[in-house]
Amino acid sequence: MEEVKQIVAAIRKGDIRPIYFLMGEEPYFIDKLAQFIGESILNEQEREFNQTVVYGKDTSIDEIVSIAKRFPMMAEKQVVIVKEAQHLVRTIEQLAPYAAQPQPTTVLVVCYKYKTIDKRKKLSKTLKDSQAVIFESKKLYENKVGDWIRQLMKSKGHAISLKASILLVEYLGADLSRIDKELEKLQGLLEEGEEITPQLIEKHIGISKDYNHFELKKALGERDIAKATRIVTYFAQNPKEHPFVMTVPFLHGYFSQLLQYHGLTDHSSRSVASALRISPYFVPEIQTAARNYPMKEVSRIVSHLRDMDLKGKGVGAANMSQADLLKELLVKIV
Repeated sequence: MEEVKQIVAAIRKGDIRPIYFLMGEEPYFIDKLAQFIGESILNEQEREFNQTVVYGKDTSIDEIVSIAKRFPMMAEKQVVIVKEAQHLVRTIEQLAPYAAQPQPTTVLVVCYKYKTIDKRKKLSKTLKDSQAVIFESKKLYENKVGDWIRQLMKSKGHAISLKASILLVEYLGADLSRIDKELEKLQGLLEEGEEITPQLIEKHIGISKDYNHFELKKALGERDIAKATRIVTYFAQNPKEHPFVMTVPFLHGYFSQLLQYHGLTDHSSRSVASALRISPYFVPEIQTAARNYPMKEVSRIVSHLRDMDLKGKGVGAANMSQADLLKELLVKIV
């Protein structure tokens, strides 16, 4: 995110603010910023006496303010990091008086995850009027995660192929923290400048490059029944890795996108990518699938997928195995 880069760049230049209020739905950027601040402002020796980490569950606003008002020991600043501050939701407004007059030698970092403070109330207005940095960490749409992965690896001196990034998103969704951990594992195995490929991901992370939801979607869109059958058979043999309750929502999302495509008046690549919130890379696949599945048939499939979702949860199919459910699913689609 551009805002994260700006905050990091400012700190590196020595523009350090007395309060960093980090809030929002995406915890990954909050954690990374807090970690960067904790490692950058003080050196290792200074951190021993001048860095305090407290947790929202185990502290109070009064205690946080008391710590923040201390003077640093043999250093220019002290850093106070409040993790999981969302547990202070009922009392967080009590931080407003301190925000109005923060201790100039303290850097207070508040990690307020999964929530945002009420912008109409005093704390928000006080933070805006002071020298504080207010950062709202917004959830990335899944179609933007691939771009984020490529930018992340580029910043670390590595490339990642488009298909490899798609595999990670398909397997891990928009969980940025999990994706980052898996990429860190790969980094230690790469030569300088080496590209991350689907083969590397399959070997070291355990995600099959040939048997996954992405390949199933593609096979169904092309009406390649033989390939779709091979993938479904693999899913049936590996139910823990590919549970039925994950497959149905994925396909429901795909065919819902296809239904939406049929309803568009502008089928240009840019318009489709924007309307369906997908990468332009996937537009030709959608166009191929649209030729293979008319709108009426797509409506029928979406209805069947809703029924299969209920069956997967045991409604009307208590004794059906995953293999039987997958076979029925494939028959209902093609």
